[in-house]
Amino acid sequence: MTSSTFFCPSGESQHRGAVRDERDIHLIDHTARAVLELLAPKPGELLLDIGCGDGYLSEQLQRGGNQVVGFDNDPGLVSAARSRGLEVRHGNAEQLYFYQEFDAVLSYDALHWMQRSDQVAIGIYEALKPGGRFVGEFAGAGHQKILRRALRDSLARRSLDFEIADQLYLPTAGAYQRVLENAGFHVNSIHWFERPVTLDCSIAQWLQKFGARYLALLPVESQDAFLNEVTEELAADLLDSNGQWTLDCTCLRFKAEKK
Repeated sequence: MTSSTFFCPSGESQHRGAVRDERDIHLIDHTARAVLELLAPKPGELLLDIGCGDGYLSEQLQRGGNQVVGFDNDPGLVSAARSRGLEVRHGNAEQLYFYQEFDAVLSYDALHWMQRSDQVAIGIYEALKPGGRFVGEFAGAGHQKILRRALRDSLARRSLDFEIADQLYLPTAGAYQRVLENAGFHVNSIHWFERPVTLDCSIAQWLQKFGARYLALLPVESQDAFLNEVTEELAADLLDSNGQWTLDCTCLRFKAEKK
């Protein structure tokens, strides 16, 4: 079990990091390497990057000699990715419209935002050429269980529904393998693992940046008290003796083929 470090954005990086979750350029170099090795892209291949975000990973693939089409549902991120000179489509990955165009499809740290996983998998299967491969990594079962439990409890004490803001798709390896197989894929490998993420800021600062969907349930004047309460509840489990916060993250990593 390895730990990554998350750098809370500030200044210029905060502008760049208008992202919807914990994806950040500092994490990508370290944690995406294994996914790219699993993808094993060949120069000249046409790749589709689902949930491409600001295009950082697509740009690295393109520099390696691949043709890359990015795809994301966030207009701001699509604009940021296009500013890198990438071809990026704006759309919902639950409603893909490609047919046998791509040699491979990659998705890194994005599929947990797509609750209709069956529709995503079918769309990706259709987008691939025969023999094409689908490789990805996203949050799996138990992801941030301690953090999300504290948020759920604190919101419940205020008669607010945690599920309205959460809406994450966090399957087990077995459940997601069935999704892939039902779409027609042959699953070469699928692996669930823990990936603790160490923060270089407080948990309250992290939530202010990446927990906006939870804070939005509260009046602005109540948010500080809520953050203080959650911080106090989490300290026993996620804060070490050196004042370092570590999130209890998990991942699913997989490779599947269109036979």
